[in-house]
Parts: sequence; structure tokens; C-alpha cells
Amino acid sequence: MRRSDHRHRTIPRPRLAGAAVVVLLAATAPLLTGPPADAAPRPPACDADPTVRLASVPSPESFLGFPLGAGQERVVTTDEIRGYLDAVDAASDRVVTGSMGSSVLGRPLPYAVVSADRNVRPGTLRRIADDVRALRDPRRVSRRTADRIAEETPAIVWVTANVHGGEKSGADAALKTLYELAAGLSCEVERRTDNLVTIIVPTQNPDGRDAGRRQNEYGFDLNRDWFARTQQETDGKVELMRRYPPQVFVDAHEMGGRQYFFPPNADPIHHEVPGETVDWINRIGEANKAGFGFNGPCGGAVTTECYFNYSTYDLFFMGYGDSVPAAGFGAAGMTFEKGSASAVADRVQQQFHTQWATLGWAAAYRREVLDGYSTIWRDALGQGRAGALEPNEVVQPDNAVQFPVPAQTVRSYFLLPDRQLADARRLVERLRRMDVEVYEVTRPLRLPTARVFGGRTASDLTVPEGAYWIPMDQPQKHWIQAIMGEDPYVPFPYFYDVSSWSNPLLMGLDAVWTGADVRPRARLVTRTEKIGGGRASVAPGRGSYTYELDSAAAAEFTFTLLGRGLPLVRDLAGGAVGMPARALTGELDRAARRLGVTLQARRSAAAGTPLVRPDVGLFAGAGVSTTSGSHGEARYVLGRRWGLDLTPVTTADINDNTPAFTGRTVLLVPDGSSPTGGLTAAGQANLRAWVAAGNTYLGLRNEGTRMARAAGLTSTTERPKPTGYTVIGSHLRVDVDGDSPVALGRPAEDFGFNNDDPILGPSSTGTNVLRYPTGDTFWANGYTVGADALRGTVALVEEPTGAGRAVLFAFNPLFRAYNESGLHLVANALLHPGGGGAARATGVDPARAAAAATDVPENLGGEWRPFTVEVAAADRARTEAVVRLFTDAARVSVAAGSAYLVIPNPDGRQVDEHPFLGDLVRALRAERIPLRSVVG
Repeated sequence: MRRSDHRHRTIPRPRLAGAAVVVLLAATAPLLTGPPADAAPRPPACDADPTVRLASVPSPESFLGFPLGAGQERVVTTDEIRGYLDAVDAASDRVVTGSMGSSVLGRPLPYAVVSADRNVRPGTLRRIADDVRALRDPRRVSRRTADRIAEETPAIVWVTANVHGGEKSGADAALKTLYELAAGLSCEVERRTDNLVTIIVPTQNPDGRDAGRRQNEYGFDLNRDWFARTQQETDGKVELMRRYPPQVFVDAHEMGGRQYFFPPNADPIHHEVPGETVDWINRIGEANKAGFGFNGPCGGAVTTECYFNYSTYDLFFMGYGDSVPAAGFGAAGMTFEKGSASAVADRVQQQFHTQWATLGWAAAYRREVLDGYSTIWRDALGQGRAGALEPNEVVQPDNAVQFPVPAQTVRSYFLLPDRQLADARRLVERLRRMDVEVYEVTRPLRLPTARVFGGRTASDLTVPEGAYWIPMDQPQKHWIQAIMGEDPYVPFPYFYDVSSWSNPLLMGLDAVWTGADVRPRARLVTRTEKIGGGRASVAPGRGSYTYELDSAAAAEFTFTLLGRGLPLVRDLAGGAVGMPARALTGELDRAARRLGVTLQARRSAAAGTPLVRPDVGLFAGAGVSTTSGSHGEARYVLGRRWGLDLTPVTTADINDNTPAFTGRTVLLVPDGSSPTGGLTAAGQANLRAWVAAGNTYLGLRNEGTRMARAAGLTSTTERPKPTGYTVIGSHLRVDVDGDSPVALGRPAEDFGFNNDDPILGPSSTGTNVLRYPTGDTFWANGYTVGADALRGTVALVEEPTGAGRAVLFAFNPLFRAYNESGLHLVANALLHPGGGGAARATGVDPARAAAAATDVPENLGGEWRPFTVEVAAADRARTEAVVRLFTDAARVSVAAGSAYLVIPNPDGRQVDEHPFLGDLVRALRAERIPLRSVVG
């Protein structure tokens, strides 16, 4: 990647309009202009004294009645945050406020725009945003105009915090930052307000903040939701970013320990993050180092005992609040993390320091940043035209690129319309909402060479009419490759999250890419255009409408219809769903259009097996949090999106056979750490009897499959993972058994998402619906080590018991609600026709069930998702000596020249939440022990 030069330039004062007082009532409300400019007295020339401020603007302390960081028990509430933003807006002519929308529980998501008074006048603010957006498309702005914009226009900086609800100090610090910008009269403040428009978002997760938990109300980690935008908190934020595109983006967090992290980042960095942004990020890190301290554990001194860099936090996965601003918006996206073990006052002060230092750097280098920002998009356009991918790089001094981006040319992606058209349309919408240009092919096109997703090549492939074309020859080339690419090409094997998120693979779409220079006959899908779907023609009154239930979008439409009480039937041979023509209302037709589902008119009545709306019990164990990850994902997908009623079913309900359990037709057991669900022998017998009566057990991943095995509902076995086995959020090809109704609408070969999931041996009594191939068709992307252990094992099993069945997913099909092919399989399991598979049912031998209940690997009870540190075998002794400083519980093994140290993680924590893992990794680096991988 090319790096910007480091020449210092004199920053001219932007030549913009005069002053005004402005109030923004809401994000969608009109801006109201205050008194004329000459009626508002201008403040005096800037003051060298940084403590001089306007008395008319309330400080956080005076508004709240207590100092920020007053104590652990008194942090600012979301209502107080909202109230303070309104109060500063009313008192300062440098501030306008608005709302990005609302949270799941209806709490507003407020933001403040702060700059010099002349910059926040409605017309001027709009013009600044328009000019910055213009830089993102070099085809529509000349170099001369781009130079003028860079000369005259403030840069846009975002300061956000509290995306994890329990990490609160960044929000309190953001209020202090807002106050200093709104009230300060110093030259330092003037430089920031003249040269910058700062967007301040104190809390991105008000529901989590008030509840004191990391996730939002549906259990989603909002710092993993950025590319998919499944949660409304994320969606509103990204839309505001499209309105005010950032050049610098701060995301303030907390972590374990006492130190502070700011960039330079840990490796890996995604190869499509522009070189300019990496350069800015690293230089802002140096600016933070230069003045870090003030008070607290740093004691006013510059010392690395207070902060660290190059560790833990990478810039790789395209779901973060730093990587998406970087790759999708060309911004210096940065994660800042303060240790939560420090006193609250220290946390708030240090968070403020990094925010203030970042603003100072951005103000000083405004012109250089805007010049570089223009260059990012111009270079992206040229790279896309040539089909060039950015090379892999590393930033940590002791690292080297281990996996280079291959020498290949990528000029176009195509989404083929032969199946799952509704999900393809949803992906088109996702792309368009990040300013990607998508075209619909209007005449068949022959590709001389192409790569079919899944690692295959094709010659003379015909792209049919109706396919979607995403050319790389456009400004958003970096973003297209970042989320469409078949493989992210990790440069260095350290992972904070998953290693694959290719959107076509997640959706299971038929997609291809080519390096050929093709120009298909195609029309641009306009930004205001509605994407396909809905009624294709009118059916007669006694006729019907049918649609393909081959996608997550079509499944959502099906549950919408069932929720309205419509009589639906499904063709169990082809999978299509039919409904009476007279049942289609204008509202339902609009719902079909919104979801991209095409309704075909038929003259005859629909025929097939009736579909029944499932009555779902959601297993809550001994009373787990309803906002935990897998449990919350089920609440969101099945409850919020599909509109199903979910009844909590506890361990006691099953053990005691209460109506809360026996009255359900489906029991969904989310992922978790218990191997038995806490069921007694009587509870396991109750569960078997309930399934045999014709009901469906739906088990997800660890707890879902293990609880079924303990209860004797399956003949699958769980195999131990070999030493060194590593599958970090990767995609693998799976063979599909189309005889199972759970597979209806899926192709014969599909893709499964595996995130260190249990390895299941095939069932001898049921249908192995998804199975990893054994031969040459075995394929994996992302980062895997020892994935051959999966050959011939199963990812999805349908296991009969009496008239019912257990449907067991070795993976989590609801993962973050963006695994659409998994969502479709769950819908099929919920809509499974009654009695399906009963002919093969042989019942369950009680002796086999009792044996299965005790056949649980020893390590499942207390080390859920441990962390594994891999070093060279020669470094084993040195590594063990360091590890013993932190724990005596590590297990060590040696294989193939590597030593593996397994670190307990009984609570299944993230790496930065683990009580000592981050410090351990830094200690190993300090001893200059090369780390081959750190996974968990």
C-alpha cells in the first residue's frame, strides 16, 4: 500500500460564511435559523489560556450536579446525556443536535455537530457535507474542484463511544469534549472548530448502557454489526455517516486491566484498507503518545506502563467501528480502549485526552487529510479499472506477511439469478446503502474466464439476463472487495474475530468474479428504485400466487403470511409455496417487494402440504440472560424479524413436564456451555417422549447438540479436535442431502460457516443433511489449520424419534443474523411437515440414552472456548515460564514443530475481557517470543 508523505503544511483558515445560532430538532427535521449574523455578538479573538470559556454554556458538572467520573456508582445516564446535548445546543451557536433514530427499547440515539458558528449554519453545514461527499467520487469532481474543497472545507471527525453498553467512560469523556469545543475561547479550541466539523455520538448503545451490559437488547455486539446493519442502532449510525462522511473516526471502548490502548493496531490489517488511512491512524497514535498522561496511573509522565500499541486490536474484520469507517468511508478509523480497573475519574480523563489529541492532530493536518482523502477515491477508481487488489502488509515491527494476496485480477462480480433471487436482491440493497453502484444485466453475457465462488474456475460461462453486476471500476472498490471477496487473505495469523465474511458465501448465493474486461448490457439500479419482488402479474380470483421458498428473505415473507392466518401450502418436491389469489392484499404485496420475493400468478389453486405456524419454546436453561449472544439472536430473528411468539422454557419446565414445555411444537436450544442443559434423567425422558409425540427439537452448536446427545435423541458422536486444529470463522463447502425437508430450496452443494464448532460424526439413524466432503470437492477459505479433520463429518443432522425429530446444527445458523443460508435452514426446520421422517423412526433405546448422557468429553464443563497460544516447539520452556506468571491451569502439547498452550476461559469471554490474556500476550512479546497464532 502506498503511504502519504509526511510534509507539514500551513493550514489556511476555511473561507466560509458568517455566524448564526442553529437548533436541529431531529435528524429528519428541518434546520431552524436563528437571529441574523450581525445580531449575534462574536466572541473575542482566541485566548492563549486554555481555561477561558463562555459562561453561557453549561459545563457537564453544572448541568449534572456532579463531576464527570465522580465514582463507580455515579456515571451519566442516557437521559442525562440527551439532556446535556440539548442544553449545550440551546446555549452555544457552535452546536446543533439531532437523533440517529432509536434503540430497540425506543431510546433516542442523540448526536451533536460542533464547529465554528459559521460552519453550522444550515446552508453551510449542508454545503460542507456535500463537498466532502463530492471528494468520494472523482468522476464527478475535477482535480481543480477537489483542490478547492481541500483548501476551503473543514474536515469531518467523528467521536463515538459506548458501543458496548458497560464501557461507559468514553461517553462521559465525549461530553467533556463537546463542552470544550462549544464553550472554549482558547486558540486550541479555535483551531479545532475552524478546521473541523466534529460529530459527537456519546452513546451508540443506550439500552446496554442503562442495563450495564455489553450487548444491545437483542444480545448483539454492535461492534460486530457494521457491514450487515441488522440492528437499528447500527443502521441509523451508518446512514448518518453517509450524510457526514468522516475522515477521522474515534470509537472509545473499555477493556480489562489498567492500561490504555490506541493505535498502531495489531496485525492483521485488511489489505483493502487504504494506505493513507493506515498512515493517519499511526500518526494519530504518535500524537496520543506525545502528550499522554494528565493524571491517574500515568502521573503526568509519558510512559508505556500507561498505554500499549501493536497488540490485541486488529483492523481486519469488516464489522468493527474502525475497519468499516476505514474501508467503507476512507477514514482513519480507530479503536481506543481504556482499562476498566482504573478509577472512573482516570478513565474519563484519559478518554478525553485521546479524543482531544486526535482532534488536535486532525485540525493541524486538515488540508493534508482532505488531499489524501481525495486521492483515496481516485486511486480506488484506477485500481478497480485495472482489477488490482491492494497487497497485504503488516505494521508490527517484528511481524512479516505470511499469506500474500495472490497475483490475480478482479474486475467484476456477478450475482446470478437462478435461485435465491430474494437474498441476492437483499445483498444488492446492502451494497447500494454503502454507495456501491449495482447494475442489472439486460442481455446475456459470455465470460471467457471466471471464478465460481467456492474455489472453482469456469470458461465461457454465460451470465443470464437479470443477473446483478458489480463492477470494480467505481470509487467504492475497496469496500466491494472487502465484503464480496471470496477470501479476505489474512496476512498474519492473529485473530480478534472471524476470518471470513464473504457476503455471497454467507448467503449461499450463486456468484462469480472475473478479471476479464467486460462491459455487459446493463442498467444502473438507481438509489431510489425499489428492488424487484412483489406481484409479477395478476392471478384470477380462484387462482393462486406462488413463490420460491429458497432464501432467508422468502422465509421471512412466509412467516409474515402465516402470522396473518393465510392458508399456505408447500410443494415438497420443489419447495415452492402457494396461497389463494384473493388472500393477497396491497400491504402483503408491498411486503413481498420490500423483501425481494417475486409472486407468480397461477390460474389454478395452489396444491401441496399445508404449512403451520410453529409454536416455539426458547430454551432458557436455569434462567440464562435473554440478551446473551445465541439466545438473543434467536429472539431477534425468530421473534423480531419473523414475528413468532417465543415462550421461555427452562430446565425446570422440562424436568417437571410443565405446560410451558409440553404445549410447544418446537423447542429451540441456543448455543451455550452446558453439555446436558441441566436435565435430570426424568427430564431427558420427558424430552424424548415430547419429540416422539411429533414435535421438533432444534439444537444449535455446542449446547444444542450436546443436550440432544445426552438425552438420547441422536446417534451422532462428538469427535475430539486434533492438536493445532484451528477454524476461525471460515466457510467450507458442504454436500446437501435434498431428501430432507430441512434442505428444501438448497443446492446440492452449499457453504457452511464454521467458527471452531464441534466436530460431529455422522448419524447412523438419521439424515446427514449437510456433510463436509471427503474428496476433491473439500474446500475451505478464511484461516484454517487441520481442517481435514472435518472431512466426512456433518454440519447438520435430521434425527427421527417416533413421530418427531431433532434437527441438530453443529454450527450456529443464526450467527449475528447475517448468515442468511443458515437462517433459511432454520426456517425449513421450523416449517417441517408433520410426520416427516417418521417412517424411518426406530425409537430410542433407554440404555443408549443413558450411555449418551455420560458420553461427554471431560473438558466441556469448565473450559468453554479456551484460548490457545501457539509458539515454536523450541520456545516451549520460555513460554511456559511466562505463562506460569499468570496461571497454573494452562495445558501444553507439542505437535508438528509447534507448542500449544491452552488457556482456560470458563466464562467464554472475548480476548480483551479476559482477566489476563492481553497482558500475557504482551509479556510474551516483551520476552521476544514469536507467536505463531493466538486463537479462541
